[in-house]
Amino acid sequence: MANNMGTLHSESCVTSSSVIFERRTDNLSVLKSNWRRPKGIDSRVRRKFKGCVLMPNIGYGSDKKTRHYLPNGFKKFVVHNVQELELLMMHNRTYCAEIAHNISTRKRKDIVERAAQLDVVVTNKLARLRSQEDE
Repeated sequence: MANNMGTLHSESCVTSSSVIFERRTDNLSVLKSNWRRPKGIDSRVRRKFKGCVLMPNIGYGSDKKTRHYLPNGFKKFVVHNVQELELLMMHNRTYCAEIAHNISTRKRKDIVERAAQLDVVVTNKLARLRSQEDE
């Protein structure tokens, strides 16, 4: 299998920020936790008062060099069949494969075997295969 020694980016890949942007869902049961921009004329959040909920800004984004990179140093490519896995043959140092969630166990075995031949990293290669072997 491929290891991440051949990846191009050695910087740490920041995948998510530590700031959680939530509306005041703790004391208002009507609001869902999805973010909606505050538009009220007296809104403390919109006016950015100290101690209020933070709003999402462009500055919270990841660095452009490491954007879309996983912590293992690869970019993710969702694979549905063996033919889509062939696309990663020349890009196996930049992209890793992730088997789609609706793929059967039989097709997963074929994809994992072909990925081992092509030296492509599969992030979820043990999904649905481990439980079958235990029984």
